[in-house]
Amino acid sequence: MDTASLMALSPLDGRYHEKVSSLRAIFSEYGLIRFRVMVEIRWIELLSEFGNLPEIPSLSAHAKQILNDIIDNFSLQDALRVKHIESGINHDVKAVEYFIKEKIGGNEELGAISEFIHFGCTSEDINNLSYGLMLQTARKQCILPALDDLLLLLRRFAHEHAHVPMLSRTHGQPATPTTVGKEIANIIARLQRQVDQLNNVQVLGKINGASGNYNAFVIAYPEADWQCLSKNFVTRLGLDWNAYTTQIEPHDCMAEFFAVMVRINNIILDFNRDTWGYIALNYFRQKSFSNEVGSSTMPHKVNPIDFENSEGNLGIANALYEHMIAKLPVSRWQRDLSDSTVLRNIGVAVGHSLLAYQSTSKGLEKLTPNLDVITADLDRHWEVLAEAVQTVMRRFKLEQPYEKLKSFTRGKRIDKISLQQFIADLPLPENAKKQLLELTPGEYIGYAEELASRI
Repeated sequence: MDTASLMALSPLDGRYHEKVSSLRAIFSEYGLIRFRVMVEIRWIELLSEFGNLPEIPSLSAHAKQILNDIIDNFSLQDALRVKHIESGINHDVKAVEYFIKEKIGGNEELGAISEFIHFGCTSEDINNLSYGLMLQTARKQCILPALDDLLLLLRRFAHEHAHVPMLSRTHGQPATPTTVGKEIANIIARLQRQVDQLNNVQVLGKINGASGNYNAFVIAYPEADWQCLSKNFVTRLGLDWNAYTTQIEPHDCMAEFFAVMVRINNIILDFNRDTWGYIALNYFRQKSFSNEVGSSTMPHKVNPIDFENSEGNLGIANALYEHMIAKLPVSRWQRDLSDSTVLRNIGVAVGHSLLAYQSTSKGLEKLTPNLDVITADLDRHWEVLAEAVQTVMRRFKLEQPYEKLKSFTRGKRIDKISLQQFIADLPLPENAKKQLLELTPGEYIGYAEELASRI
């Protein structure tokens, strides 16, 4: 870790710098400027392709290459130049326009149309598209791959341990058995559903001027179909077009995106806490490494730190997401700047989410079921078969099956001998009685193994 990282205010730029490096080019100030440059350049390219704007002729291959090179070769030095321009004019988006004009100043063809950079646009036309591209890029390159990696580990764990019976717990008390794999399969099914929803959230964009009505566009070129052109541009960027906005794209789609992220994070949080509990019960062992220290004073400890780290990061991420969900769709009249600082923290929320996913994955790779403890716990709780016995009694119409089992088992620990004696005294058909007498807690798992195996 270098001294700059040691002085970082945010752990994302300090302690966890390397773990979230994939987000830096997307959500940093550099990333925002780069996306703004891209949007501005793609806009003037589209105007030149339109054909109905005589002052903006089609660009030559050489001119197009110059513009593409500005995007493809955009550097930290370029971003610093934009910031330098901004420091003189106190406007971040206008600084991008001036930067592009500087970059094309030596080319006569592009210089002739330089005043059509940012043509008709308000700053929010550029900003909303830039933030939309940020989300699209992060979803594709960072968020979904990290979740896919976690799901892959969960599936592997579920399949490997689909057959391992374990005592389940409802209200923290011994309950109808399940399998280790089925417990994991439940999480997989929940998580995959939300990942699919995240993949399908529309990220909207707009380019329609200062109040959403194309006023400046129409007054300059009333014969052009600016709505069609706007839709064409937004969709070419890979976003979904929003036809109705004020000066800003209202951010409802961001609220939808972050709401799915909150649900994803809550599912992983639920898994972390359950796994922590199973480790505490010694149902799961954690791999230990000779060079690691579990406690500064208790040498024997192997703490579930990965699941705890994940839980903490998920809490921070969700607090930010929940604020953004509430704040971003609300604006005073056509526009205010109260969303600006909030938007700049999207990468912080995503960063803490990614840290959490990595931590849960790391913890999962260390886990192995402690078969001796799991089996012994099952064998100590034959009372969980009370459900099976009373249900079979119902089938054969014995009187008060639930009440009899309740009287026999409630609040008691029942062993194999006493349960089998109870079953032997029941007036059941011999085949049904034989089935119950041969049943063990480890065999009373229903479709659990099948469900886990096919997830």
